[in-house]
Amino acid sequence: MLTELSLQVPGRWADDPRMPDVSDDAASISKTMRLRFAGRCRECGADLPVGSAAVYDRTTKTVACLECALEPEPEPPCPPAEVPDVVVGTAGASAQREYERRTTKRATRIRDAHPRLGGVILALSDDPQSTKAWSVGARGEELLGRRLDGLAEYGVLVLHDRRIPPTKANIDHIAVGPSGVFVIDAKRYQGRPNLRIEGGLFRPRTEKLMVGSRDCTKLVAGVHGQLDRVRTALERAGLAETPVRGMLCFVEGDWPLIGGAFTISELDVLWPRKAVEYLVKPGPLDEATVRRVHRVLAEAFPPA
Repeated sequence: MLTELSLQVPGRWADDPRMPDVSDDAASISKTMRLRFAGRCRECGADLPVGSAAVYDRTTKTVACLECALEPEPEPPCPPAEVPDVVVGTAGASAQREYERRTTKRATRIRDAHPRLGGVILALSDDPQSTKAWSVGARGEELLGRRLDGLAEYGVLVLHDRRIPPTKANIDHIAVGPSGVFVIDAKRYQGRPNLRIEGGLFRPRTEKLMVGSRDCTKLVAGVHGQLDRVRTALERAGLAETPVRGMLCFVEGDWPLIGGAFTISELDVLWPRKAVEYLVKPGPLDEATVRRVHRVLAEAFPPA
């Protein structure tokens, strides 16, 4: 066994310019020298014959060959990059903000026009229907959003109130589950949704979405536009094979006790409980794919 005494080096060796230097930080505990006695490298275990250059550690009283002693310390591994959490969004948030903006604007206009009676006028009058519709819509989105949020235990992840860049339009809800992606437009209309088919033998066959006596067919085109944007986002992410389907979900509609759901232009028209039945069905997407698709769509369509 080597001793400190046996490894002491004459002064002429310490000043030998041929000997490599160690760093200033290590100089107080380590010293490069030529061995007067044979030793063994503490790092690699190599035999060090008499006269070979080595580094002596005063603290542990051991030696190391130059290859081991002068090898740079490995840099610590970089910590894994933190993946930000997906922002799910708040159902009905943008519709509620629009309602509040309109009511505030109306109140300001009336108070400016009638400084003394403005408060009385506001108390005795209602907001116009075009303004109240935003509040009604926000409430419908909120009700459906609560039901969708409860589907996590079935492997269904949701996004609420998503903006469609670069437009100001939005998607009410996007649900991603084992059976695919569902783009859901929530409506809170009065009346019974039904499918009206016109034409036939002698004229083109057309389908109309009616809610009571009101023609709401334009809603179908709106959802198809949203579907096109979602499919494009998935294609850009290499997920073109992901099934995508659209839904028009009428919250608190006048639905019959039995049946009532129907399809128009490949869109499902239904109520919240029926929508849940579609969302929780098994399908081709595993858990990892569901999470990947969910994140891709969250980045493509930010909260409104």
